[in-house]
This record gives sequence, structure tokens and C-alpha cells, in this order.
Amino acid sequence: MWKFIEENWRNVIEILILAICIYQVYRAFRATRGAQILVGLGIIIVVLTVVSQVAKFEVISWLVTRATALLAFALVVIFQPELRDALARLGSKSFFPFSSKRRLAFLERLADAVVVLSKKRIGALFAIERGISLKKFLDTGVPLDAQFSPELALTVFHPKTPLHDGGMILADDRIAGAACVFPVTQREMHDRSTGLRHRAAIGLAEETDAVTVVVSEETGGISICVEGRIERNLTEKQFRDTLAKIFLTGNAPHENDPAEKLDRQAAVTPAGGRDLVSD
Repeated sequence: MWKFIEENWRNVIEILILAICIYQVYRAFRATRGAQILVGLGIIIVVLTVVSQVAKFEVISWLVTRATALLAFALVVIFQPELRDALARLGSKSFFPFSSKRRLAFLERLADAVVVLSKKRIGALFAIERGISLKKFLDTGVPLDAQFSPELALTVFHPKTPLHDGGMILADDRIAGAACVFPVTQREMHDRSTGLRHRAAIGLAEETDAVTVVVSEETGGISICVEGRIERNLTEKQFRDTLAKIFLTGNAPHENDPAEKLDRQAAVTPAGGRDLVSD
């Protein structure tokens, strides 16, 4: 046994390293348009390889062999947005550089603000900056540089105020700006009722490492989006627990397929029994 371990321990470590790398690549690229393209190309290559081997098609076999060699270069083009985002995350600074006490106080104020907005059914979109700077999105809105508070958040997102449209960017425990324009995801949504607020939240989370929070003005539903994956219709307790899991433990709020989250139905009973569409 010791001889076997002595001769093969390097192989075991190598397999573990490769497994971790493959898993991280899977986490980064799953549910993206590039991943769908890669699956399609893989299916085509496998089918052509099997057919050429069974039927002895020499020309097709030669073409598949050469095409496979060029696939590595094609992947760089296909996954260009995902690769750029992954490198940006790798070189990003530490999350939430302020003290633990300030962090807890900020998260508590944010949760209180979101819960009040939800109960009043006031639509809102928050973007919490982490490692990757959101300055280019801040330039599309109105800079504020104010201490965050639930009262100020309610004032900004009140439907009759000039700043209620767009998103609010939070840097550290301060409001950096409001009425900011975020990129809308180009991914196909399984839930056709997903509106622009939710699509903008997903889009920003796809391009950056920011955490986005959405309050629906139609249903009051609370949603949170991380790494391009959205968790919808959270209760107050679920929302607070998810914030703590992200910012206090550093873990992603969920590991399931994001399509399942997008297909969830609204958990809030519509007022007056009328049909509702997500804002």
C-alpha cells in the first residue's frame, strides 16, 4: 500500500487539480450562450466522428481531425465575454473592505429598506459593488455619495421622484449614485414575465461581480442576483439569510440551474385577483 501511494500520489494530486479546474470552468460558463454553442459543436463532432469511423469515411474523418485542432482557437472567440469576466474577477480586489461591524450594520439597513419597499410595492433596483468597479455604470446616472439609509432609499425610489427610474449603486456602505442604467441580459428567459428590472439585474451580474437586488412594483416580490443567476420571490427571512450567506460567508446563494429559478411563479397573492406581469 505504501509503495502504491509513493508511486501514484502525484497522479492523485494532478487529478484533483484538474477536477477542480474543470468544475470551476463549468460553474463560470454554465447557462451561457457560449456553453450552448459549445454543446452544439461537441454533438456535431461526436456524431461525425462516429459516422466516419463506422462507415469508413476517410474525407470526413480527416476534416473532423483538422476541425478539432482549430476548435481551441474558436473557443477563445466563443467565450470571449466569459473569459473577460473571469479574468476581471480573478484580479479584483477583496470584497467589502470595510470593517465587519460596518458591514453588518449596512446589510441590516439594506434588508430593512428592501422589506419596506416590498410591503409598499415600490419598484427598486440595487447594485452592490464588490471587487469590480461599477464606475462606468455610475456615469450613466446621478452621483450622490450619501450614507445609505432605508428612508433615503424610499425617497429615491418613490414613483414621483426624478431618480426612481434606473438602479441605485451602493459602494461600501454608501450610495454612490442613482438612476443608473444597467446592461440588459441577452440570455433567453424561460419566464416570459421577466421584466426590464430583472433583466437589467441579471445583465449587470453577468458582466460584473456585483450583487443586484430587485423589488417588483407589481407583486412586491424580492429577488437577488449573483453571477448572472437570479433567486426570485424571497421571503424576508430568505432574503436576509441570502445576504448573510453572500457577504458574511462568501458563498453563492444557490447552486441549482438558474432556469429553475427563473421559472418560479410569483409567491405574492395578486391584489384584487387580477393577473399581474413582472415589472
